[in-house]
Amino acid sequence: MNRLRAAFLLLQLAGCAGAGDWVKSGTDQAAAGREYQDCRELADTAVRTESDIDQDILATRQTDWQRAGVVRTQTRVMHEQTRDRGAAIIDSCMKAKGYSPAR
Repeated sequence: MNRLRAAFLLLQLAGCAGAGDWVKSGTDQAAAGREYQDCRELADTAVRTESDIDQDILATRQTDWQRAGVVRTQTRVMHEQTRDRGAAIIDSCMKAKGYSPAR
C-alpha cells in the first residue's frame, strides 16, 4: 500500500523538474512554470483517485497475489500506469495552453 503512495509522491516530485521542458513563443520560463504547475495539479487530482483505487485493490488482493508471486510486478505495473497517465494529462494540458516540448 505504501508503495503506491510513494509512487504518487515520486510522480509529483518528478513533475517539479518538467517546467523547463516546455516553450511558447512570447513567454518566459516563469510563465511556463506557472502554467506547468496548473497542469501538474490537474494531473495530480486526476491520478489521485486512480492511485487510491490501486491502493485499495492491493490491500484487498495482496494475499492472493503473494500466493501467486506477483505482488511486486502488479505494484510496478500500477505505478507505471499511474505515472504514464499523469504525464499524458500534463502533456495534453500544456499543448492545449499553446506550449510545445523544448527541443
